[in-house]
Amino acid sequence: MVVLEYVVGVLVLCILLSLLAYWQKVLDIWGCILAFIIGAVIGIFGGIMWLILLLFFLITSFGATKYKYSLKKERGVSEGKIGERHFKNVLANGLAPAYIAILSFEDFHFIEEKWIAEVAFVAAISVAASDTVASELGVFSDKTYLITNPKKRVKPGTSGGVSMLGQSWALIAASYTALMGWIVLFLIPQALPSEIGAISFETISATNSYILIIIPLIVGFLGCQLDSVLGATLERIGLLSNNGVNLVATSCGGLIAWLMILYLV
Repeated sequence: MVVLEYVVGVLVLCILLSLLAYWQKVLDIWGCILAFIIGAVIGIFGGIMWLILLLFFLITSFGATKYKYSLKKERGVSEGKIGERHFKNVLANGLAPAYIAILSFEDFHFIEEKWIAEVAFVAAISVAASDTVASELGVFSDKTYLITNPKKRVKPGTSGGVSMLGQSWALIAASYTALMGWIVLFLIPQALPSEIGAISFETISATNSYILIIIPLIVGFLGCQLDSVLGATLERIGLLSNNGVNLVATSCGGLIAWLMILYLV
């Protein structure tokens, strides 16, 4: 059961973060409104630690977006007018994590053990981070190829285009997101009281804590590849938009992580 004080605290925090994102031009106004809603859902149903991990994703993604932004704009591969993200971007990367947070809520009894949802949540965030960083930094590669046809050279920034630079950053982003997920959802809660208000910080056991790193790392990197394949196929023929591709990839990331847990544990 969620106590009123906790809900109010989460809402206030989400308001402050949304205002900060708008002030720093991370998101446009509608992106901030949607980010507030998604953040509130994740914070209330998942937990404050989930919200911290989401904030970490937002900060690192914004950093990758703003890196050499003028050069990206000059080459026609920049995001937004000044690097800001819009509500469709927020929805594409935030809907799956928010859905997992709702499923994780103990009172709903959708998932028996919360740590399973935690792994799926980190995996979905890992896919989003891997794809975003790979896309934003991979555009500086001199050699980009279509993932469905490695012999075909394409312009950097092309949907479905991959490069060694982009793949390297995809792996790095998946790795640091998985590691941060382990720190935020396993290490930090060990030092906290078992409960704050009515929200339990009990998390994955020490025995299974390695799963919180391995599965999101693998799923994050593979999810980025799935995003590229969908971009080279369904997006190129108009069946999916770029944001639609991102939504499918993050959703599949959470689902694949859950299936891997069922097989491994």
